[in-house]
Amino acid sequence: MKIAVGSDMNTHVVNAVVDELRKRGHEIQVFGALVETPAMWSKVALEVAEKVADGAFDQAVLFCWTGTGISLAANKVRGIRAALCQDAETARGARLWNDANILAMSLRVMSEAVAKEILDVWFATSPSTNAEDVACLDFLAEVEKKQ
Repeated sequence: MKIAVGSDMNTHVVNAVVDELRKRGHEIQVFGALVETPAMWSKVALEVAEKVADGAFDQAVLFCWTGTGISLAANKVRGIRAALCQDAETARGARLWNDANILAMSLRVMSEAVAKEILDVWFATSPSTNAEDVACLDFLAEVEKKQ
C-alpha cells in the first residue's frame, strides 16, 4: 500500500511510525517537517490530503501537536475522511464505520507503543458493509458533491 506520512514536527514517534510502516511492507513517502522545516500543519495536511484524494496514495498518516488541526485541515479536501485517533479502539471504529482514509495522531500524547497498536487495528479493519453504515457514507458523499 502507498502511504503518505506528514507532520509539522520531526519527532521520535513520527520516525518510529515511518519505520514501522516500512517494516510492514508499505511504500512510504514523507512530507512536511520530515522533508524540510519549518512546516505549517495546515499546508502539510492539505498537500497530503490532496494526494490521497487524487489517488497518488492509498492512505495517509498525519501528525501535529494535538492532531486536531491537521485532521481539520485534511478534511477540507473532498473525499477525505481524516480521523483523529488516540487509541486502537477509536482507530478501529474510524476504519469500520467511517471508512477513514487518513489517520491523524497527536504528537503531544502519542507513545510509540500506542501508535503501533493503532496501526495494527487500522490496517486490520475494513470498512463496514452494513447497509446503515454505507448509507451514512453515501449521504456524506452527496453533501460533498453540493459544495
